[in-house]
Amino acid sequence: MYNFDEIIPRKNTDSVKYDKLKTVFGTDDVIPMWVADMDFKTPDFVMDAIRQRTNHEILGYSIRSDSFFDSITNWMENIHQWKVNKNWISFSPGVVPALTIAVLAFTKPGDKIIVQPPVYFPFFSSVLNTGRQIIYNQLKFENKSYYFDFEDLKKQIDSRTKMIILCHPHNPVGRVWTKDELSELADICLKNEILILSDEIHSDLIFKGHKHIPIASISEEIAQNTIATYAPSKTFNLAGLSSSIVIISNKKLKNTFDNFMNDLHLNGGNIFGNVALEAAYTHGKDWLNEMLEYLEGNADLIRQFAKKHQSKMDLIEPEATYLLWLDFRKMDMSDKDLESFLLKKAKLGLNPGSMFGSGGQGFHRMNIACPRIVVVKALNQLEEALNSL
Repeated sequence: MYNFDEIIPRKNTDSVKYDKLKTVFGTDDVIPMWVADMDFKTPDFVMDAIRQRTNHEILGYSIRSDSFFDSITNWMENIHQWKVNKNWISFSPGVVPALTIAVLAFTKPGDKIIVQPPVYFPFFSSVLNTGRQIIYNQLKFENKSYYFDFEDLKKQIDSRTKMIILCHPHNPVGRVWTKDELSELADICLKNEILILSDEIHSDLIFKGHKHIPIASISEEIAQNTIATYAPSKTFNLAGLSSSIVIISNKKLKNTFDNFMNDLHLNGGNIFGNVALEAAYTHGKDWLNEMLEYLEGNADLIRQFAKKHQSKMDLIEPEATYLLWLDFRKMDMSDKDLESFLLKKAKLGLNPGSMFGSGGQGFHRMNIACPRIVVVKALNQLEEALNSL
């Protein structure tokens, strides 16, 4: 049994989540529930592997061994029932760098790229900062859930539309896309020669009753048109090690991607990232299952709270991730006033929904990957603030 109730002090450790509070929120007197890392200890089997490697006191250039790739292929098969050939796997120092490299490698300035807001905000910069244009195919919000808007998508596609960046599972709305949804989306892309760039970093963090389906696993035709990104960073709290993987079964696409990575000298990675990734994917299944059970408990507290205060807020039912999407539109506040209320009255450091683009207004994202006592304290503060209205 792992102890997810343990409080790990993180202030003064150069933590973005804690040590940038004043910079981001103007005060450090808030509970930080924003940046997408966990307040749980990185698992012991990962830390033990890193400590063992430090016993060799030369930290020179390193390679990724067969066992590194085996850990990935075994994880994909055991967790996601997807048989991945190790020759399909490339390295990236992060998922966002991989997305940007793919944009540079497979599109040209002026090309159009589809994103589906409200969505993880670096998608926007990966497109706009490289001189490409965004097609905003906003998700449909119906019956307190989100769906692809296929009709809107079809209307917006033209000859300059070259790529879609898919968030799968979706951050921040928490959807786990079904096989039927993914197949319909992929069919549209295939018919229009639109390359699928799929961010699947949250794929291990799936709640009961749902199943992540790697989009490239649906068919060979879809796989040949897909670049998929993964990382152990969200699953095992390893974000500071900047290690992720890109899975591309299309040999031509993979060679092009690898050449870009090599030319930019981003393919080396770091020793401890390699060691941590291999240890996580080799030994992490039991830890992941226990952690997901704990997250389910935290989510249930938010669910009960939202039901109690349903006249002021709703919880968009989470299917995946430890990032909950809270709907405060019933409070009828401007985004600025809502952000001020949550910050100054409830003393919570959350991500305002507006940063995720169109459709995010009136929402906030809450990170619940923390000890339960922190969630309880946050809800007590929020309740006091709501009752003061």
